[in-house]
This record gives sequence, structure tokens and C-alpha cells, in this order.
Amino acid sequence: MERRARVHGRQSMKILIIDDEAPIRDVLSASLRDEGYAVQTAEDGERGLAALREFQPEIAFLDIWMPGSYDGIEVLTKAREQFPATEFVMISGHGTIETAVKATKLGAWDFIEKPLSMDKIIIVIQNIRQYMQEKEEKSALLNKLRRSIALIGEAPSIVQVKQLIARVAPTPSWILMTGEAGTGKELAAQNIHYMSPRASRPFVDLNCAAIPEDLLEGEIFGIEKGALPGLEKTKKGKLDLAQGGTLYLSDISEMNPTVQGKLLRYLQEKKYQRVGGTEWIANEVRVIAASSKDLEKEVQAGHFRQDLHDRLNVVPFRVPALRERPEDIPVLVSHFSDQFSRESGMPKKVFSEIALSGMREYAWPGNVRELKNFIERVYILTPGEYVDLHDLHFAGLDGGAETAAMNEDLGTFREARAQFEKEYLVKKIQENNGNISKTAETIGLERSYLHRKIKAYGIEVP
Repeated sequence: MERRARVHGRQSMKILIIDDEAPIRDVLSASLRDEGYAVQTAEDGERGLAALREFQPEIAFLDIWMPGSYDGIEVLTKAREQFPATEFVMISGHGTIETAVKATKLGAWDFIEKPLSMDKIIIVIQNIRQYMQEKEEKSALLNKLRRSIALIGEAPSIVQVKQLIARVAPTPSWILMTGEAGTGKELAAQNIHYMSPRASRPFVDLNCAAIPEDLLEGEIFGIEKGALPGLEKTKKGKLDLAQGGTLYLSDISEMNPTVQGKLLRYLQEKKYQRVGGTEWIANEVRVIAASSKDLEKEVQAGHFRQDLHDRLNVVPFRVPALRERPEDIPVLVSHFSDQFSRESGMPKKVFSEIALSGMREYAWPGNVRELKNFIERVYILTPGEYVDLHDLHFAGLDGGAETAAMNEDLGTFREARAQFEKEYLVKKIQENNGNISKTAETIGLERSYLHRKIKAYGIEVP
């Protein structure tokens, strides 16, 4: 076996050598230990399987022809099922192309012929290391992405949605989501995709209501070159782009009958034709459809195909309105507050209990999307780091919040707070000799906001 200069600085990896020839085991193990790897050896297939269980190596070099109960191919067949985290490199002094192909089909990383070249051995190890690092990085990014799109809340209705996501994500089933606009249907669809075996494949979304009726077919299925004036090359559709992944179709109720029929055929046959094309294109994509309208009523009214509805509705899926889970509003406010503070660089604001109470009572017709936009507006329009009920009104929340405050019967507290605020402002204005700009800067308020406070409290400025 050829020797090579030792390369320093490698992170230790565990390597197992399974070979019935003692000289091969001894020389290869010594060379790999010189390279800084942790190495164990086994002299036959049975001992090799035992060593795989106990040592749990990242890489195993496995001789194909060995005496005893199991040869290398049999060990590989058993080991790929039991030890999926280990990569296997087959070695042989008299292998054939057929044997190498068989080993590769069974999941071997590579096939190396004897006499072994240490340079080639090291290159194979480096390639496996790089693959494992990339796999770990990809897994870490995927976990980070999953955390970033996690559904927020612990109300029974949203917990039920999370449980349903966990059940349907591993399956290939089509899904029909219903729920009011802004409830988070697309976020739920993303959770399903990124918790599924398709997570490494594309998630492609299309709002059917945002595309003109005569262009929707081409957006979904693509357009063949020359099918339209000036189209000199084939335009890929969303199904092309989502190959192997998930296509999320929102507002599917707005899809015209022609496209409905073509989508139904795709779901039935897993193939389609581009606009202007004659070739059938086979494609495997999971379709998740969503609608803010009641599709059963749309079917009854003749606006939506019954057979397409039934085909999509394999797993009925309803995302609750925010008003159905008001107990989640404080945690959603905290989440969106953290998010906007981080993105904008602004200090995080503290929302008073009365402000949170007001938001719990508000109906939120735009649901979670409206709440998120409102929190951003509060950050932009509200001075200081403390947000109270009047700040919500100033930011545009309607009378629902005021009603909530009255329901909480906190009038005495509000009066005491107002009196304190007035006395505080009077004192600060006096300290700054009536200079409103300087006072506003000192106490961290915008000058226009301070002027409104002065007017509201009837404060006389010297």
C-alpha cells in the first residue's frame, strides 16, 4: 500500500475496516491512525456487524470477498438498513463491474480495487466528510427555517392544526385548506412541506386570484415555444418549478373551469401538457390548495367542479380565525414585536396589560396578517418603549380596544396614570425652561406627539 505525508488538523472521524486479510487491516488502520482518525477493525462479516453496532463509525471499508457467514455484499445489505448514518466503501482484489454496480445499487459510496492507494483512500474520506458536513449544514438550515415558520400559539384550535400538520406532512396526500384571509394558510402549507420528505425540494406558491384568467393556465402548466406571438423559448410553469416538491395554490376558488379541468387531469394522471404543446410531461408534485371562500357553496353555485373539490379534499384542513383564539394574542404580539424590533433595529416595546386586553377584544377581521401589520404600525407611530391603550388608538385600532378597556373596569387606573403623566410632563417642561424640542428629546418622545399631549392635558407652556 502506498504511503503519503500526514495531513494535520482534521477533526477525528471513526472508521471501521472489515477485511479477512490481516496485512490489509494492519497497514490501512495504521495509515489512517497516522492521519488522525479513530480506527477499529474486524476480520469477518459477523464481527463487522457487531463492530458497527458498538463503534458506530462514520465510514466503513468493507471487503467484498470474505469467508464466514456473510460476505461483503450480504453485510452491506444488512448494514444499510441498520446503520443509515454510516457510509460504506467496498474494497476487493478481484472485483467485477457487475459486483461494483450491485454494491452501488445497494447503497455503497464507492468501490476501490486492491492494491489500495492511500491517496485514493484519503480522497474518498474527504469526499464523504464534505458530504456529511453539507448534509449537517443543510439540516441545520432546515431546522432554522422550520423554527422561523412555526405556527405561534397554544389555543386548542391552533394546537389541533399543528397536530394535523404533523400527521399529514409525511404523507403524499393532497390537501385542501380553508380559512379566512390572513389566518396563516400559506404558513401552514410551508410547515407541511418543510416537515415532509420533500423538504429539500422546492416550495412554489401561486395566488390564483392575482393572475388574469386568460394567463393562469400558462402560469401553472407553462407555455410551449411559439404558442404565443414573440415567445421564442418555452416558458416553464409552476408545476415545472415545483418538480418533486410542493405547489401551493391559494384562492383556488378563482380558478376558471378550463384550468380546473386541466388540474384535475394532472392530479389523476400525474402528467400534463403545456399551453400550445402536444407532449405529455410526467411530473410528481404535491398540491396543496387553499381558499378563503366556502368551496362547497362554490360547488353548489356551479362555480367550482365537484370532482376537483373531492380530489383535493383528501385531507380537509381549516385554519381558525384569530378571533377564535384570543388567548394567543399576547404571544403573537410578543413574537411580532421581537421580529420587527430585530429587523428594524428599534428597541423592543412593552405592551401594557390594558393594551393587550384591548387587542384581545378586537375582532381582527384581517386575522394574524392584520395583527402583524398593526404591530409594525405601532412601532412606527408610537414614541417611547411603553405602549398603552391610547397608543393603540393613535395607531389606528378602532373602538373595540376601548370597549375592552371599559369591560376591564380599569377607569381608576387610567385616571391615575393620566394624572401622573400630566404632572411628569409639567415637571420636565419646567426643567427645560419651556423648550418643547429639548423636552421631547430628553424624555424620548417625538415633538409632535408631545404637543398633542400638552394640548390633551391643557398644560400651559411658559
